[in-house]
Amino acid sequence: MTDADAFANVADLPGVEEAVADARKAVDRLLGHRILRRRSAEVSTESALRGARASAVLEGASVTLDELRAAVDGHAAPLVQGSLRVSAELGSLAETWRKAPRQVLARLHVLAAADLVDEADLGRPRSDEGVVTDPLALGPAPSSAEVAQRLDALCDLLVRSSKAPALVIAALVHGELLTLRPFGVADGVIARAAERLTFVARGLDPKSLTAPEVGHLEFATEYPDALIGYASGTAEGMTRWIRHCADATVAAARDSQAICEAYLRG
Repeated sequence: MTDADAFANVADLPGVEEAVADARKAVDRLLGHRILRRRSAEVSTESALRGARASAVLEGASVTLDELRAAVDGHAAPLVQGSLRVSAELGSLAETWRKAPRQVLARLHVLAAADLVDEADLGRPRSDEGVVTDPLALGPAPSSAEVAQRLDALCDLLVRSSKAPALVIAALVHGELLTLRPFGVADGVIARAAERLTFVARGLDPKSLTAPEVGHLEFATEYPDALIGYASGTAEGMTRWIRHCADATVAAARDSQAICEAYLRG
């Protein structure tokens, strides 16, 4: 991703426009729910909790939603606590994400991996000698030199304006971070958080009412293959990955719609 607007180039691939339209329609339908006029903060909080749980499970944790509710007071596995910390702080990071994405990525690693790696390694990209976890069985990760180069390119693109829709940018951020696995530990939690941050910062879901992590978990069986398609760099692979992210967003919006209906019923 080195073109001046590489995001927009991907948005022009066949099939991407339709995927974007499906996701946009689902999110807009959610945003029009009448309960949000008075309880949007509660929906966002519940969505964040569900997203934290989904992201932790995708990263290899075993935790139910009820267990996660009980874990908010601090009693949970380190990976689960990390996912909760990330989810709790996302709202305060959206503005910085647009201006200083590298700073936000470092902060996300501090939050996600605080109990998983040595303190000196928090917020720092991994070395070639470092451990790289692979809960999705994606295969060998790129070298630290490649990580540094591609992470620079990604962050450079993120601070520029782009004609690409938010869904496309979010999907590419997610795919690139999980392909690179820049920190070695909790990279999936970070990548999925960055996707959600992009939804907020780029205006697709400004109040963070949907949890795309929930959608990725719903389609967990195809999630790794779709990521491998992204990593291939082919037009077909990129389109498949964006289609997966769009489907996950539709599922997430549907889940948040159910939250709204539950609040409406009282």
